[in-house]
Amino acid sequence: MTPYIIAASILSADFTRLGEQIAEAESAGADWIHVDVMDGQFVPNLTMGPFIVEACRRATKIPIDVHLMIEHPENLLEAFAKAGASHLIVHVETCQEIASTLKLIKSLGCQAGVTLNPSTPAAALEPALPLADLILVLTVHPGYSGQEFMGEVIPKITEIRHRLDTLGSSARLEVDGGISPQTISRVRDAGADAFVAASAIFKHPDGIAAGIRALKNALTTKPLIP
Repeated sequence: MTPYIIAASILSADFTRLGEQIAEAESAGADWIHVDVMDGQFVPNLTMGPFIVEACRRATKIPIDVHLMIEHPENLLEAFAKAGASHLIVHVETCQEIASTLKLIKSLGCQAGVTLNPSTPAAALEPALPLADLILVLTVHPGYSGQEFMGEVIPKITEIRHRLDTLGSSARLEVDGGISPQTISRVRDAGADAFVAASAIFKHPDGIAAGIRALKNALTTKPLIP
């Protein structure tokens, strides 16, 4: 297993050149392509549906990591799986029967992920941890790219890492929100091993490859902020 994963979030990509930018990210060393799906109800923004995942699938062979910030995600799981999603990540806040939802995702041939809002305690994940292939911790409020990193969420990352280790789980612990060369080593040291970045990659002043390189270089350093 790759020690660390960089997931390039297309939320900050130039959609007039989406295929080209995904290919550039893959060539530069991105491990996953991350797609944020928002329904305008669970979160205030409105974004991409299965057709975008299908377009991403045509543009790359690397895994497509799909974060479903939507109400009633069970109604769309099959559509996203058919579109080419590799991982389907659902919110504990929108799934009353989270274990059943994760089992359904696995039955569709995808890795099953679970996530929670910054204000939701880690304990809410407890029923999902034995089944999850992936845990996503949000370090911004979901809905928009470019928000400031919420350092107060770091103890939650540490808590979830401890719980996964206690269970002997091989699940990835992914973090999304304000990930940059200045923050990535902090969440790494808290126990994360997968990192979603949008603006830091697709809006880097020197281009996509430079953005990914800066993140990977920062993973080899100690945190700048204690």
